[in-house]
Amino acid sequence: MAEQQSPTLDEAVTTFLATLTPEQKQESQLELNRFIRWFGGERRLSELTAHNVFDYGEWASSSLDNAAQKIEPVRGFLSYAKKKKITEINLAPHLRVSKTKKGPVVKRGHKEADQAHLTQEGHAAMKSELETLKNERPHIVEQIRHAAADKDFRENAPLEAAKEHQGQLEARIRELEATIKGATILEGKKTTITLRVGIGCTVGLCDLGSGEQLHYTLVSPSESNPTKGKLSIASPTGRALLDKEIGAIVEVTAPVGTFRYRIEEIKG
Repeated sequence: MAEQQSPTLDEAVTTFLATLTPEQKQESQLELNRFIRWFGGERRLSELTAHNVFDYGEWASSSLDNAAQKIEPVRGFLSYAKKKKITEINLAPHLRVSKTKKGPVVKRGHKEADQAHLTQEGHAAMKSELETLKNERPHIVEQIRHAAADKDFRENAPLEAAKEHQGQLEARIRELEATIKGATILEGKKTTITLRVGIGCTVGLCDLGSGEQLHYTLVSPSESNPTKGKLSIASPTGRALLDKEIGAIVEVTAPVGTFRYRIEEIKG
């Protein structure tokens, strides 16, 4: 019953933002929107686990510039959720960026995209997302036109929101176009057992602490989304798994301790 009463991420974030000053809201909204998109706005906040939040921190570490600063609004939101008893545990301490190096330093922009390796599924998904976003352009332009018709610009929140949405949309379109243009598409492989973990492999893991069974497909950072089973090779867990064999024990250090996994299966 408690879970049914739990708000969705959309609802909880909206309530949290209402407690902030206008300046704090402006600074926090972009990163909280990113957090919502990652997990899905309809997901119940009570469903989030420490593992989920840890995965988001891993993704932020390998994908965002100034990740430590950018996750602060999310950490504030998670602390608020615990304080208001929306979540049973405080998830905020589980959200940390990795202090380990990301690996080879790659400049942002087209050079980063040139080094992307995408699965065929990931490449198709990016092309579909790009088409959807381009089709959304006229709708946002119309939103801005209607909002701008309101002559009271002092508190024109719809206009500000529409312009912010447009900026995010165009930034994502540029990112997708650059990634698709420069990406190397991994050839489809038959589902066979392979000897070592590599990019494109699906790995079955056993969490030795909880006994939980996990399955991840190792992908490039631009394609990663652990909530959908796609783990970046640049993340701490991804790096720990690379080139390991079935039966190997890998350890990943997190803010709340060390996770230990045994590799149960590797499919290429």
